[in-house]
Formats: sequence, C-alpha cells, structure tokens
Amino acid sequence: MPNAIPSDQDLHHLASATGARLRDGHHMLVTAESCTGGWIAKVVTDIAGSSGWFDCGMAVYSYEAKQAMLGVQPQTLEVHGAVSRETVIEMVSGALVHSGASVAVAVTGIAGPGGGSADKPVGTVWIAWKRRGGYARAELFQFDGDREGVRRQTVAAALRGLERTLG
Repeated sequence: MPNAIPSDQDLHHLASATGARLRDGHHMLVTAESCTGGWIAKVVTDIAGSSGWFDCGMAVYSYEAKQAMLGVQPQTLEVHGAVSRETVIEMVSGALVHSGASVAVAVTGIAGPGGGSADKPVGTVWIAWKRRGGYARAELFQFDGDREGVRRQTVAAALRGLERTLG
C-alpha cells in the first residue's frame, strides 16, 4: 500500500501491531506531531490497553511550541525551517527528554493545500524515530493527495517506522 491512502481500518491494524510490539518489548511511546496534529496519538490510543505502552503525545504546530515543549533550538528553525531533517531530529530527541517514554516518533511536514514551495512542496514530510539511549533516524517522504491523504500516509509511515525501530 505504498501509494494508497490508508483507511481507518488500515491505520487501526498498524496501530494494533505497533502496540503489540511496544507491549511485548516493555516500551512506552511518545509522539511529537506537527502536520498530523495528534493523529498518531489518536490511532494508538484507540487500541484497548494502550495505557500500558503509550506515555503521551504532543501536538506542536508553532515554532514557539516546538521550542517550549520539545527544546527545538530557535536557530534550527530559523536556518532550516520547521519542515527539515534537523528540526525533526530535535523534535524526536526532545520528546524523549520531556517524557517518561523509551521510544519516540516525531513528524513535521506540509499537508496542504497551501504552504508549499518549490523546494518543499505540499506532501513533503519528515519523520524521525528514536529509542532512549540510541540515535535518531530520520526519513524524508513526498506524499501525494489532499490534506487528509497526506496526513493519513504520514500516520501510516510513522507507525511502520516504529515497527522497524523496535526491531
């Protein structure tokens, strides 16, 4: 389903599988979300028993929220912008610092319909994953579709990446 827009059922299945991996590994998850506005946290907490493996989620749209809640450096945002590898790595690291979780996912992107540019068109999304004590891994995605489609694909990619991060 790489180019397909994930359905609610698809997202539920991915969240359930991710939750089982987190539970079995005795991990707690934190999310730091910009373009998805808490959608990752929503789909994982739709799973019964998620309180056993979900710590918290932060929806951080503004520069100020990214700085205050996650410790993203002002110069990172000024030089690279909110939608960048540098920012998403600081977001995922900050999520772990500011929570009791052992694994984190962070997302930042341009869901549209506006806000895109030649170098960062609508559908540009950075996602990062990190385990406490490990190194962050970030990946750039270019999703197609409308605002909801971009956001759904982002949630699915974030969950799939969590499964890889958990090994």
